[in-house]
Amino acid sequence: MAKGSALRKTSNDAASAEFAALLEESLGGSASFEGTVVKGRVIRIANDFVVVDVGLKSEGRVAIREFANGGTGAPEVREGDTVDIFVDRMENKDGEAVLSRDKARREEAWTVLEKAFTDQERVMGTIFGRVKGGFTVDLSGAVAFLPGSQVDVRPVRDVGPLMGQAQQFAILKMDRRRGNIVVSRRAVMEETRAEDRTRLMGALSEGQVLDGVVKNITDYGAFVDLGGVDGLLHVTDIAWKRINHPSEALTIGQQVKVQVIRFNPETQRISLGMKQLMSDPWDGAGAKYPVGLKLKGRVTNITDYGAFVELEPGVEGLVHVSEMSWTKKNVHPGKIVSTSQEVEVMVLDVDMSKRRISLGLKQCMANPWESFAEKYPAGTELEGEVRNITEFGLFVGLPGDIDGMVHLSDLSWDKAGDEAIRDYKKGDNVKVKVLDVDIDKERISLGIKQLENDPFEKVGSVAKKGDVVTVIVAGIQENGIDVTVQDGIPGFIRKSELSRDRSEQRPDRYAIGDKLDAKITNIDRASRRVVLSVKARELDEEKKAMADFGSSDSGASLGDILGAALSRAQKKDEKEEE
Repeated sequence: MAKGSALRKTSNDAASAEFAALLEESLGGSASFEGTVVKGRVIRIANDFVVVDVGLKSEGRVAIREFANGGTGAPEVREGDTVDIFVDRMENKDGEAVLSRDKARREEAWTVLEKAFTDQERVMGTIFGRVKGGFTVDLSGAVAFLPGSQVDVRPVRDVGPLMGQAQQFAILKMDRRRGNIVVSRRAVMEETRAEDRTRLMGALSEGQVLDGVVKNITDYGAFVDLGGVDGLLHVTDIAWKRINHPSEALTIGQQVKVQVIRFNPETQRISLGMKQLMSDPWDGAGAKYPVGLKLKGRVTNITDYGAFVELEPGVEGLVHVSEMSWTKKNVHPGKIVSTSQEVEVMVLDVDMSKRRISLGLKQCMANPWESFAEKYPAGTELEGEVRNITEFGLFVGLPGDIDGMVHLSDLSWDKAGDEAIRDYKKGDNVKVKVLDVDIDKERISLGIKQLENDPFEKVGSVAKKGDVVTVIVAGIQENGIDVTVQDGIPGFIRKSELSRDRSEQRPDRYAIGDKLDAKITNIDRASRRVVLSVKARELDEEKKAMADFGSSDSGASLGDILGAALSRAQKKDEKEEE
């Protein structure tokens, strides 16, 4: 029994092995097809599918879109073609083989790409789609990711022109297990730019004219890509006319023609210019803008010290703040003119060496000082408002929106200037007389006291030197007393002249309003004051008394003589009063 069982088991094992061999032969080793790339023949194309025979029991169907290049464009397949197909599974639930053209191409591509990645070689690919953060690239069947920062050496706003174009890429990273490939177009361009840069720097020279692309714009200029190397185009070298910011004339990505102004081989710094390729508008400006010429221009810029006026594109002149208005002094230019305003100016000076033109705005208007001098000559009486009070006088508003000044010395005949100015306040209306008009210095001298006659001029007709006059005490000083002679004429008696007796030479003996007789010893027209003396009067009276009533040698005392003289004088006064 045991022997028979063994024979039967051996017989069954042999039969199983024979069956397996027959099955293997029938299938042609199809079990090993799964997960591999095999050759297949296209039997037919129908209903968006391609039917492919790979030698299995049944054919497989592949979506026709998988035969398009990179998933886009027209399918590249016809009936009877032999194609490489990836066998995913031998059969599905419907008994058909599960095949993939994409996977077949990917497997083929991965082998090539891994070698290129190891050897650091460039690969050809086509950008065919956009995804978050970048783009998809077809690398002969394998799909790679192209980050947005790796598209170009500078930001690209429109990638449309690059889509569907075969170009070179560098593989940055790849992981076959995860199926990830990251590529860079920028790395390829930087290598190319480095080669171009070396070639360009070797052939670069000052004065050379090149084509470039505006790469970046800053407040002070623009950086221009010359094809592998950047140069700085300063804002002052963009155009002859004033440009406040480079963005007024340039845009990023703009094609420009520039000239190499300066080139430093050591630092490899390149200074570029655009205006140097244009004609200089300053050529012949001296003859074109003679001094005294009036013309119109446009205000381009306003500063604290004046305004710049464009006479033509590239030629500007400065209107200094002092040349902007006849009457508005210490006013910011922005309150007189505004940017872009068209104004009429006069050429005052041209300095070709410094490329400067001085302009005047007020010179194109009527000079109010000349107009005032013609209409109101010296001696004219006017009325105006006190606009300002200073330590040296009053400023009075006059016709023509100009001011005249009344100096302290021209306020009053009788009072000192610092005392007389206290009688006025800002806003008062006052009458004044025009004393002088200085057109060059833009000054008008006015007077208030000149509206009346100088009382001192009456001195000659009222009194003269040597006369004894009655005066009224007007003020008490330490060194004497101020008095008023007839008709308000000021006078002064020094302390030593108050009496012939030293004990009586005291100013405090008098009070304001007291009357006394004094002799005029001097008329000082420079200080406009009459100098008097009580002492001189007393001495004169003594001499006269001596002459009239005898001398002390005859036996009469000086007191008797003076007493008799005083008694006689008193009787005379009483008789005159009667």
